[in-house]
Amino acid sequence: MRRIQYILLLAFVVLVQGLQAQDDFRKSAPAAGAARPIELGQYQSVALKNGLTVIVVENHKLPRVSFQVTLDLPMIKEGDKAGAAEFAGDLLATGTTSRSKAQIDEAIDFIGASLNSSAGGVFGASLTKHKDKLLAIMTDVLFNPAFSEEEFTKYKRQYLSNLATNKDDPNAISGNVTQVLRYGKDHPYGEITTEETVKNLTLDDCKAFYNTYFKPNIAYLVIVGDIKFDDAKKLAEKYFGGWKTGDVKMEEYAMPEAPEKTEVDFVNKAGAVQSVVNITYPVALKTGDTDGTAATVMNAILGSGSSGRLYKNIREDKAYTYGAYSSLSPDRYVGSFSASASVRNEVTDSAIVQFLYELNRIRDEKVADEELNQAKNVIAGSFARSMERPQTIANFALNTFRYKLPKDYYSTYLKRLQAVTAAEVQAAAKKYITPDRAHIVVVGSKDDVAEKLKPFATSGEIKYFDNYGNPVDMKGSVIPTDLTAADVIDNYLNAIGGREKLASVKDVTVTAGSSIQGQALKMTVAQKSPGKLHILVSAGGFTVSETKFDGEKGVVSQGPQSEKVTGEDAESLKEQAMIFPETKYGEEGYKLELKGAEPIEGAQAYRIDVTTPKGTTKTEYYDTKTGFKIREVEKTENGPITNDWTDYREVDGIKYPHKMTVVGMAPFPLVFEVESVEINKGLDDATFKVE
Repeated sequence: MRRIQYILLLAFVVLVQGLQAQDDFRKSAPAAGAARPIELGQYQSVALKNGLTVIVVENHKLPRVSFQVTLDLPMIKEGDKAGAAEFAGDLLATGTTSRSKAQIDEAIDFIGASLNSSAGGVFGASLTKHKDKLLAIMTDVLFNPAFSEEEFTKYKRQYLSNLATNKDDPNAISGNVTQVLRYGKDHPYGEITTEETVKNLTLDDCKAFYNTYFKPNIAYLVIVGDIKFDDAKKLAEKYFGGWKTGDVKMEEYAMPEAPEKTEVDFVNKAGAVQSVVNITYPVALKTGDTDGTAATVMNAILGSGSSGRLYKNIREDKAYTYGAYSSLSPDRYVGSFSASASVRNEVTDSAIVQFLYELNRIRDEKVADEELNQAKNVIAGSFARSMERPQTIANFALNTFRYKLPKDYYSTYLKRLQAVTAAEVQAAAKKYITPDRAHIVVVGSKDDVAEKLKPFATSGEIKYFDNYGNPVDMKGSVIPTDLTAADVIDNYLNAIGGREKLASVKDVTVTAGSSIQGQALKMTVAQKSPGKLHILVSAGGFTVSETKFDGEKGVVSQGPQSEKVTGEDAESLKEQAMIFPETKYGEEGYKLELKGAEPIEGAQAYRIDVTTPKGTTKTEYYDTKTGFKIREVEKTENGPITNDWTDYREVDGIKYPHKMTVVGMAPFPLVFEVESVEINKGLDDATFKVE
């Protein structure tokens, strides 16, 4: 099977004229005035006998009420069953011992309510008059989950599909690797859910999580809306009073440490035209820490938004990216710092230079009063807007309980904010911004980027990782000195049947099936020597597209519309029409370069850069043990397109891959499973005829 692809300022100026005093006013941010006391909405609380803490926020503006059960979960190490907690939480609302998922959905829709579940608890909202109906369903979901094998299997299949979609997404890869390196694989926060861990999961794992952690003595019930405290208390007792307590073990884990020296951690994404850069490390910052407000102001100045230094420098001034930001996140166990952007290959090193410049500058220099006041005003405005939502008051109350904050922590927030000084901002920067002890995680093209990043690593060496944060030994990828690209190609041709056998093939037809968003897709590719090609794509019995190439002319049809293929596209079809193009690699016009060996999906593979007589360039990978071709990457204007081949099986003495995964042609991977391979069936030339 072969891939076919077709490559298919507003200015606004404002002039301000006037008195010098007016100019001065426009040039500087207004000085912060005295902070007004915040009138927080009142909340009341009560503890039930089973340990459930009930928090009530009355708001009678609208006749609606919400109920949120939040578990105060400890850090949980899932090991090779990573994902069990998420599975259990999401499966809660898929059926109870007395209601199917369809019945739950219908009942919720009938009263115009909403209901969802997660590993952290259950949330429901409805009109006040329907609160009893909602709570009856909500507590049934909470206390009597069915955990059916059917729903588990369905969810598992969907989850694996989502993982496959993100498998080659550079941002998802960066997220996974950053998480593993920042916290370490031995820490719960350093665990990631992979295809392997999901396949390990059983329904019993989900039940075990539910039975262990869904206990009232580590839970909060937050009620917000049109309801009186006394009524809320009665409802809590009625619907949640029978929830049985249980011991929950609170495991402790060592605080992850930032690296002793800055290291560059690289994930190779062959053919990538840009790099995802993330400078990150763990920090000891918890909600409620005395320097937490100063740390928030510091990060706002550095890069939490478009007014931050990172954005202004790397985006507006240097134009290296569409956005560069930083985050400093407190956590009850382990906080984190991150500064990230996606940048073009050719400016990856330059962008990192600017990141490090800004990280050092905010440590070494006191911020100006104007910049300080501007950051305070932005934060204060955001805080004030959040107060318009009743749920904010509920979250404040919940945080006060969970993190054991002073009761006036939020009501005095603006006062603390306005009191932050430039010296305190610098002190926070010196404590939490450590560019000399950081992971510089880069996902990008090794050939175009990696070598230029060595100066940023204190050791002068790059560390390589796979998509899941596992170390990759590039030194173990040295190839034999006497091995040539031609040798690798010969090994491949011999592995799949030998040149003599391949030369006997005059035509071949491959039929493969796929599924896209639940829609069955079938693709039939017919090739006939010399240089004829026919591709038919159908769905649900209807033709989606048809491509014909008779060796000289081509046409592509979609529905009633047809378009002739000429020029470069016709030359591309001619190349794709070759049945075994690798047999031609020794002919004049082909250029092969053996670039080394690299790990591909757990296997070592020789890498060959191929240039065809027509000028097409691509990178091919051949398994060092089996000799099979397992990957091909081609750069395009819209980014790299990757074809992976696996599951080689013998058909009439020739080994064909029976699974192909294409990444880059669609927003998600296209996975094709071969249904049949037919060789030398005497295909009629009419199959390829172009009118």
